[in-house]
Amino acid sequence: MSLSTPDKVRKLQAALHAKAKGSPDFRFYALYDKVYRADILEFAYRCCRSNGGAAGVDGQTFDDIEAYGVDRWLGELTEALQGKTYTPQPIRRQYIPKPDGSQRPLGIPTIRDRVVQTAVHLVIEPIFEADLQDEQYAYRPERTAHDAINAVHRLLVTGHDEVVDADLSGYFDTIPHADLMKSVARRISDRHLLRLIKMWLVAPVEELDGKGRVQRTTRAKDTKRGTPQGAPLSPLLANLYMRRFVVAWKQRFEVLLDAHIVNYADDFVICCRRTGRQAYAAMTQLIGRLKLTVNETKTQLRHVPAESVDFLGYTLGLCYSQRRGRMQIGSRPSRKAQARVRRKISELTSRRWTWRSVEDEVAALNRALRGWANYFRLGRVRPAYVAVDRHANKRLRQWLRRKHDSAGTGISRYPDQHLYERLGLVRLSTWMRRLPWA
Repeated sequence: MSLSTPDKVRKLQAALHAKAKGSPDFRFYALYDKVYRADILEFAYRCCRSNGGAAGVDGQTFDDIEAYGVDRWLGELTEALQGKTYTPQPIRRQYIPKPDGSQRPLGIPTIRDRVVQTAVHLVIEPIFEADLQDEQYAYRPERTAHDAINAVHRLLVTGHDEVVDADLSGYFDTIPHADLMKSVARRISDRHLLRLIKMWLVAPVEELDGKGRVQRTTRAKDTKRGTPQGAPLSPLLANLYMRRFVVAWKQRFEVLLDAHIVNYADDFVICCRRTGRQAYAAMTQLIGRLKLTVNETKTQLRHVPAESVDFLGYTLGLCYSQRRGRMQIGSRPSRKAQARVRRKISELTSRRWTWRSVEDEVAALNRALRGWANYFRLGRVRPAYVAVDRHANKRLRQWLRRKHDSAGTGISRYPDQHLYERLGLVRLSTWMRRLPWA
């Protein structure tokens, strides 16, 4: 969250974290009243407001709430929570495309439900943060995907060169509620707070059918599985359940097999020294005991440096180091990651955007290029940057030709100097001096 946490909220979180860290077996029994505390609910609303997002099934937007009066709206929400009359509304289901062509289901709770979930997250995250393992990097304060990439890189260069590249089938949709709630209840005994979390887990889902009619399903309640992707509390709950796997692995197999996990949300790799096959079999067995499913078609055992492994958009394997003048194990943006940004650039420069001004078009392209490069800035990035620059250069030139109905290739009318110096197109390959090696 980019917002500054209020002092009183930060002090509460620090106290909860200190207690959880100092007393690993302590169960917190008086948390519900913290959820509807005025400063926490107000900060939760501001967090949701800064994140934006679409309206839920009730159609209520942030503009609607502000027209109604935020203080008045929060006051009514406080009364509902305090009086135990609050109940969540159904989740609106949308689908977003995945790189492999399939679709990822995204759940959109109402703003009211998002605010309450965020308030609960503010209260319980410090407790569970004390328990999450060092090998878990997703959705945690002061931890990033880059840290996870660097952890894998360190393991590879220290001889853990057999890598189980694991993939779970529908992790978020298959987390068993009963076992997840056991993980929550291990630290929280406040029955009112536990009831809130249970209600969110079994909330019905609404989506449009092929004829534009609203359909409501109760799959989560019927199957007793899943936590909706898109809900503010879902990442923490997913981390909490994955902790069971990480802890069990460390206790049973880490030393035995010299096999180390790096986990980011539902993605993880296990880096081993000559024990890859045993680690693969042990991982499959342990995942099954947790009532999850390994996607066997996507889960592979890789041998680095003869092979490379893709993790969180990066390819880790042999890279040429210009500084050392030889091949060494490093990271670079994966081919899929480069293909995705090229598709994004092509979409931004398609014919349907020729109505935009040149300034707006270049600004949109620059946002996409900077956003991509801010993530893909580890390791051997120069070849990828050059390729992406070349594609952006070519596509912008084509867009300018279409906009101004120009003939030919456009190279003489719109040379590189014009694109970069006059129009201000970002050139990623000039960023190289300020980028670190993974």
